[in-house]
Amino acid sequence: MKIIDIENWNRKEHFHFFSKMASPFFGIVTEVDCTHTFNSAKKNNLSFFAQYLHKSMIAVNSVPELKYRIVEDQVIEFDRINAGATIGRSDGTFGFTFVNFTENFEIFNAELQKEILEVKNSTGLRLNNDDLTKDLIRHSTIPWNSFSALLHPTNLDPKESVPKITFGKFSIRNNRKYLPVSIEAHHGLVDGLHLAKYLEEFQRQLDL
Repeated sequence: MKIIDIENWNRKEHFHFFSKMASPFFGIVTEVDCTHTFNSAKKNNLSFFAQYLHKSMIAVNSVPELKYRIVEDQVIEFDRINAGATIGRSDGTFGFTFVNFTENFEIFNAELQKEILEVKNSTGLRLNNDDLTKDLIRHSTIPWNSFSALLHPTNLDPKESVPKITFGKFSIRNNRKYLPVSIEAHHGLVDGLHLAKYLEEFQRQLDL
């Protein structure tokens, strides 16, 4: 990881302006075409969720600004961002998972499936130290509904800098499948341009 020199950073004014706000987060809700990835997952008997989560993580790690975090009044760029996700249980509750990111899908998926099993065999939120680190992206999935807007909970801490990404149930139009995506980030670190770069790379990954 490296420390960003805020005084000589071209986002210095942006960072200080938005960091004074009680809630400096901003976000967008859109959708991506997941047809190819869905079909590929089913053809190869793989988890569609695991596939698109991994592709999302590749996209996240391709955008430097999504790897920026505020740590003890400094802006840090992490070398790698890992995956946090929520996993549902049969009793209607959910627990948190933490999966180390690697571009190797097989390794990533093996750790993810292990985490899913541990969530399903546990109770509560399953918080641990990994979930409290900064070098992750918080993913959630709402598999029951598609959506065109979303509200995330926030503790109104201007130093909270971990982005949040939420996926919904895909919809079908003209024989294509579209996955709703909400992404939210600290505006002192990330602009709409950077979210667009994430979405562009996410779509490219989904089409591979």
